[in-house]
Amino acid sequence: MFNPGQAAPFLAPSNPAAPPVSGNFPGYEGFLGGGEGGFIPSPPLVLPTPPPGTAPPEWNLTCVCEEEARQAFLQYVSEHCCYGSGPAENGVITSREPFNTFRYSLQTFTESRKLEPKIEPYQGQPLDAGSQPVPPPWAIWVQAPPNFTELEKDVPVPFTSSIKDCVTCKKTGKCKCSACSGKGNQPCSDCRSTGSKAGVQCDKCNGSGRKCCSSCSGKGFKVCATCKGEKRLLEYLSLKVKWINDQEEFVTEKWSGLTKVKLRDVTGKKLFEDTQCLVYPVQNFPDVELCQASQKMVTEHQNKHSQTERILQQKQTIELIPVTKVTYQWEQKSYVFFVYGMESKVATDDYPDSCCLCTLI
Repeated sequence: MFNPGQAAPFLAPSNPAAPPVSGNFPGYEGFLGGGEGGFIPSPPLVLPTPPPGTAPPEWNLTCVCEEEARQAFLQYVSEHCCYGSGPAENGVITSREPFNTFRYSLQTFTESRKLEPKIEPYQGQPLDAGSQPVPPPWAIWVQAPPNFTELEKDVPVPFTSSIKDCVTCKKTGKCKCSACSGKGNQPCSDCRSTGSKAGVQCDKCNGSGRKCCSSCSGKGFKVCATCKGEKRLLEYLSLKVKWINDQEEFVTEKWSGLTKVKLRDVTGKKLFEDTQCLVYPVQNFPDVELCQASQKMVTEHQNKHSQTERILQQKQTIELIPVTKVTYQWEQKSYVFFVYGMESKVATDDYPDSCCLCTLI
């Protein structure tokens, strides 16, 4: 039963610094940086050889026909409540000019490994430290996710688990309650520790001026947060494995007047796809600018990810995004709209029949 004023026996402080990890893991002396682990150098990278040269096919799409252009324009106008349909329905299309645009995409799927010392309450887990040689970090088998799927995993390193006493609670399983400093009671807030209110004994503390600590239920201590009351800790090395998909794109500039930003939201016709452990830059493609971008991106990705990561797979694709610049006449003036992407989206910044309060898209 709770006794006001009775102090609990001395226990370990409730909020000590985090218990140190010994870091003594034979066989891994060179892999732990600053006691917190670091990224582990990956195995050597074997660069691919260039593929045999092939004659590039003719990759072109004709511009949309007049009927397709008008239907796309009408659909666009119908989605804007402040646009009148007159120009889209009755405007005279005078020209259609193709600006087919290429989009090159490179994905690099990598795996990195980092060692981290770990502790957790010891609850009878098997201990295997020293029973066998510790395997090298990159020799530990870990189930990878499907290619180009990002994920993180923590995997215990075999033959590194050992037991140690909990230094947080000094192997007692308990820590002093910080709310009451281990006393089991606190000043009564109802009577401001006076024991009475308006000359009447305080019923919250029975006149003692102190009441039971609600944080520890009057015990003066709480279960150790580090060992969860188990008094001992399991210490081991954890391998933090991270899979990342690094994706980069390049869109050729055709100076059509349509911004590249709009092309991000549409798909194109896939012309080329190459998936390998390591890809070789695109060669013999009709667009020299795209070939140069491929060379630059592939080199940068392989240099960037070959130091502390392992490249598992690379994929490069080329899409042809159809872009048609349509000029039409309305009330003796010329206007322009674009039809772009396999979805036949429309963009224009000078639609002639719109409310003055509308924002042109």
